Amino acid sequence: MSDGHHHLEPESYAALRTRALESLLVEKGLIASDAIDAVVQAYEQDIGPRNGAKVVARAWVNPAYKERLLKDGTSAIAALGFVTGQGAELVVVENTPRVHNLIVCTLCSCYPAGLLGLPPKWYKDFAYRSRAVIEPRQVLRELRLELDDAVEIRVWDSTAELRYMVLPEQPTGTAHLSEEALAELVTRDAMIGVAKVVAPASV
Repeated sequence: MSDGHHHLEPESYAALRTRALESLLVEKGLIASDAIDAVVQAYEQDIGPRNGAKVVARAWVNPAYKERLLKDGTSAIAALGFVTGQGAELVVVENTPRVHNLIVCTLCSCYPAGLLGLPPKWYKDFAYRSRAVIEPRQVLRELRLELDDAVEIRVWDSTAELRYMVLPEQPTGTAHLSEEALAELVTRDAMIGVAKVVAPASV
């Protein structure tokens, strides 16, 4: 169920209007399509996810902060100067060797954009939103995350009032890395729960 290998639901009216406006601006030479792609990619992969990655790294190096984060995600994240998203409460769930957490929004695409950046296209897909609850292990497998059958998968359904973020497992062999270096390892997908954080090759 990667971006190019699953069925998309029909685009919404708003999405069609946005696409038409983008085409018009490009046609009139007011903006280049690659510039739009660059901005979208920056918000998807860099600007937004960096906030959440800093939260994760702080929890990995600071046990007291981690305890606070898991107890009251909203206030712990606010203490670092980040917003959780549209005033919603933010709950952080921790991955362990025995438990893997997966985030979904079955009704629409509620998502902590202030921490994770723009949601990936597949997160908004009806296929992901429905199947993640029914067959999460298969969905993860299609997203190239194979989990041992002994690992329990817990699926968390976000709403407009309550949103979730995964605290991934810290990769083995990275305890010596600085907080800043650890933050560079954390990806948006790991904080949604469809990937694991991977140690750098040099470790």
